[in-house]
Amino acid sequence: MKILHVESGMHLYGGALQVDYLLSGLQEEDCQNILVCPRGSRIAEHARGKVARVYALTMRGDLDLVFVFRLLRIIRHERPDIVHLHSRRGADLLGGIAARLARRSCGCRILLTRRVDNPEPRWWVSLKYRLYDHVITISDGIRQVLLDEGLDADKVTCVHSAVDQQRFGGHCDRAWMLNEFGLPDDARCIAMVAQFIERKGHRYLLEAVPAILDKHPAARFLLFGQGPLLAQVRAQIESSSVLSSRIILGGFRTDLERILPCLEVLVHPAEMEGLGVSLLQAAACGVPIVATRAGGMPEIVHDDYNGYLIHPGAVNELVDRVIRLLDQPTRLATMGQHGRQLVAEQFSLPVMVRGNLSIYKRLLG
Repeated sequence: MKILHVESGMHLYGGALQVDYLLSGLQEEDCQNILVCPRGSRIAEHARGKVARVYALTMRGDLDLVFVFRLLRIIRHERPDIVHLHSRRGADLLGGIAARLARRSCGCRILLTRRVDNPEPRWWVSLKYRLYDHVITISDGIRQVLLDEGLDADKVTCVHSAVDQQRFGGHCDRAWMLNEFGLPDDARCIAMVAQFIERKGHRYLLEAVPAILDKHPAARFLLFGQGPLLAQVRAQIESSSVLSSRIILGGFRTDLERILPCLEVLVHPAEMEGLGVSLLQAAACGVPIVATRAGGMPEIVHDDYNGYLIHPGAVNELVDRVIRLLDQPTRLATMGQHGRQLVAEQFSLPVMVRGNLSIYKRLLG
């Protein structure tokens, strides 16, 4: 089976990391992978010559109409059985058009993976999704969004994202952690791993910090990521002596597998979230999570089992649940173990690969 994958992400995290996992898993299933991705992207560097034949192209987003013709030539040349479109920025709509045009000569089937839960107008859904033979969503929450917008249930299947348990599942090197971030010996580490964009909800955590510190003054908050709101968040932190002495902006890290096991709690107060890879990684590391009842997060965080769910924007609930976890070290450890079990059963790499492969086979009859 030959599958041509289209991924527009430049960095090897989030959706692009899931594609990298999938390529490796499919290769072990004797599938032939072709990857179309941006020139200079990390996934191109990582996949080339290992798990896929790579075409690194200039990809300029949704208005890059020339990309349709570049991709069309590649599909006609490679004649894949499946064209699998993995990301939104230029890859879903333009990729779908190119695959439809190529289908006349190669007969390929067209598959889209949707990773976000933001709504689209019903009229647009009825037009756009005609391009695809099937749609995979990475959470049931995203699937429900599409069903609510009128997509046929038979056309949408949920295949959860996965986490590499061999990488995310180690033990904490506390001495390294304290030294790396200049933390005191008694620090109790709480973190948020997310892009600095509005819907991730950093403002709710900043509002909750003083109340958490009143009860647990040894708490330290580490915010990892980058994005357009980073400067604004930094300014807010620096303007407060309480926040600036207890919050560390850790930037974008490629070594989360060393950091996450040293956390006591991961917080994710997002207003919208397709699933949340950082939540999966934290759960695999045995870290309880406080997240919101939004998007696919309730599929990772089972309330009062491996963490707590709160309502979006509910700062008082956020404070209460974090304090509740810090108050109960035994409960903290039990919830962490529950998270590891949940990941092993539902979010492992083999489960994700098999889910995608079963849809390929179904499309090919």
